[in-house]
Formats: sequence, structure tokens, C-alpha cells
Amino acid sequence: MTGGMLTLDELRTQAAHGALDTVVLAMTDMQGRLQGKRVAASHFLADIAEGTAEGCGYLLAVDVEMNTVDGYDISSWESGYGDLVLAPDLSTLRRVPWHPATAMVQCDVVDHEGQPVAVSPRQVLRRQLDRLAAHGWTAQVGTELEFIVFRDSYEQAWEKGYRRLTPANQYNVDYSVLGTGRIEPLLRRLRNEMAGAGLTVESAKGECFPGQHEIAFKYAEALTTCDNHAVYKTGAKEIAAQEGYGLTFMAKFDEREGNSCHVHLSLRDAAGAPVMAGDGPHGFSPVMEHFLAGQLACLSDFALLLAPNVNSYKRYVAGSFAPTAIAWGRDNRTCALRVVGHGLSLRFENRVPGGDVNPYLAVAALVAAGLYGIEHRLPLAPEHTGNAYASDGPRVPATLREAVAAFETSQAAEEAFGKDVVRHYSHAGRVELAAFDAAVTDWERQRGFERL
Repeated sequence: MTGGMLTLDELRTQAAHGALDTVVLAMTDMQGRLQGKRVAASHFLADIAEGTAEGCGYLLAVDVEMNTVDGYDISSWESGYGDLVLAPDLSTLRRVPWHPATAMVQCDVVDHEGQPVAVSPRQVLRRQLDRLAAHGWTAQVGTELEFIVFRDSYEQAWEKGYRRLTPANQYNVDYSVLGTGRIEPLLRRLRNEMAGAGLTVESAKGECFPGQHEIAFKYAEALTTCDNHAVYKTGAKEIAAQEGYGLTFMAKFDEREGNSCHVHLSLRDAAGAPVMAGDGPHGFSPVMEHFLAGQLACLSDFALLLAPNVNSYKRYVAGSFAPTAIAWGRDNRTCALRVVGHGLSLRFENRVPGGDVNPYLAVAALVAAGLYGIEHRLPLAPEHTGNAYASDGPRVPATLREAVAAFETSQAAEEAFGKDVVRHYSHAGRVELAAFDAAVTDWERQRGFERL
């Protein structure tokens, strides 16, 4: 066992000695959540580890509230909501320190002939990484997730209708050692138990919103980072619940600062050498210039994969550290794309995603956009200097409706992801919009109950 990761033989040994008795069998759904089942370790070892398990096909055809939704090709009442096949990826086998005697393995979703299900988020990313590998490159990725901690439990928050919750800090604690110290017992559990699950923890810091914090993890190969991201989001909520807190990654809790998920990406060749660094302007290679140009060209078309919910778009407010301008700049946090580092560390940061993002889809979008720039040899626009919020260039889509329309009509999206993926996730966006359009909000009641 290395840093919380397990081999199959180590699982057998620990199960035989009673140190592990449960395995969480998990896949990632469209919303980026872990879904699956808990199985006895003995059953996993005997029947699943070198085979497969099943899960209802509706896991890739429901809304956020797990309602069955018409209009998906993959699963429906007409098809009988048959099973999908879950194929364990044993390289993801790990301990789950926040639950007794528990391990977890993440799964690829395949059909009954063993073929990958194209619309499953892990497969959407795998397809783009395969395209990248054809160039001899791998993507190194880091995701930075912010979250807000409340002293109300999840049950208490539910009973309150998520109103008048008490944040863990009463004021802006960005970089404050005192502020993080207020909830260090929780943050320490998160850091230590994520390390015990195989994640490499770098730091914890306070953020702007009352009760807002961020734990940073070391970058890794793209698929590993996304797997770890999904484990972390689930684990953080479970640990917070055990401590009596409620913790949210939603993109925008109220009118103040939202939760971001900045995504950093760099490229390496087969020898591990940097691909983006070179002798060109800004220390860029031609690959970096084209790859970054592809990000600019495709950001609007691919925004649905970066910002998948109605709430996602509430973050994009001038002066909020969430981007509004589709521009790039050197260490410029007002741009959607921020370039940082030198040499081996040279990378770009996409600042569009919020804490609600599905990491597999977001990273797939970044890789696909970069390859679009490479394959079309797109020239890189000049660096933006100064305040990009005040610029007059192209803007990040302002609503989910705008993003869905761009994605479902995008030739670049169809070429990169395939018609089935574009149709599937465009439909998911329309399902989200329909649910929101049918809702009556507190804002409407407050304005209209008496005065209209």
C-alpha cells in the first residue's frame, strides 16, 4: 500500500485479517457525483474485482434530484431502464479513512459487450486523452476546489430551507491563519484523511466568502486528478457531516463570492519533458501558442462542459474574481485564461468552472479545445494586460441557455466529442433549464406577494 492506494493483493490480505470488510464500488454520473453500491469485500474479491457489476442505466439519464427524465437515448421507460455494466479500474483501489474498514474502487461504464459507454464522463475524458496520446503527449492537471462551511448540519440546513445558515467564519478570511484556525479540526481531518485515501495534499487556506475555504492537492495525470477530485468532493461532504457541519461546493450560494474550481493544465511528452515551454514570445512553444489559442476559440462552444447548471452562471460578475472576458493574460486573474509558471511548470489556468463542475467533462473540454487549436494551427491573440473586466472583447456565456445553444450547434464539439455526447449533454442542459423555468423563487415571492 502506497499513500492510501491499494493493490488487489493488499486488499485480499487486509480482508482476510478483518482490517477491510467493505468496498465502495463507484462510478461518476453526469453531475460529477459518485454513484454505486457498497459490497462485502469478500464478494468483491470473489466476483467483481476481475469481472464486473451492474447499475441501472438511469444513472446516466437523470437530473440532479435523481428524477427519471425522458429524451435520453441511453436509457428510458421504452427501453425498460436496463443495466449498465460497471468495470472496476483497479488502479483506483484505495482506502477510505473516514469510514471504518472501507476501501473504494472507481469504475468505467461499459455495455454488455464490454464496449465503453461514450456518454459516461470518464469515457468522455478518456477519448480526449487518447487523441492527445496520438501526438505523444499527456496532460498534467490540477483542480482547485473552493467550498463554504456552515455550522448547520445538512439535516438542519434542509429543515431551514437553506436560509439563515451560520457560516463557520463571520467575515472574509482569505489567507487568514486565524480564520482557518477557527475550523482547523475539520480542515485537519480533510487534509489527513484525503492523504490517507491516496491524494497528495499541499495546503489549506481561507477564502473571501464567510466560511469559505480551499484545500489544494498536487497536480497529477489528468484522469488521476479527476478521479481524486470526485473522491474528494464526496469525502469532504461525508467528513463534514460526521463533524456536524454542512459544506457546499455549489457555484454561487448567494450574491457574494462564489465557489470556483480553477483548472490548471500542462503537457508533457513521452520522456516527461515540457511541451508548452519554448523559445517563442512569453517563453511559449508553438504547441503552447496553438493550444492556448484553441482555448480562446472554443470556450463559448464548450462552456456547457465547464459550467453545467443554471447556478453556474451566477458567478460571472465583474470584479468578483470569476471571469467575464474570454482573454488570456500572464498571471492576470481578471482573464478567463491565466498563464503561470516557467519551463516545466508553464501551464494555463481556466478560471471559468465553479465548484459544481464535473471534472472529467471540464478537462475533456480543455484538451479538446487545445487539440482544435493544434489541428487548425490557430494563431494566439495578443496577451491582455490590465483589467479584462473592462475590455470590449468576447465574453463568457452569461446563461446556461446561451451555453446549451452554442454547444448543440458547435461543429467543433461534434468533431471532438461525437454526436451522441453532444446530444446527451445538450439534453441534460435543457432538462436543467426546464426545471428552473418551472420553479417559483424566493426572489419572485418577495417582489410580488404584496407589491404586484
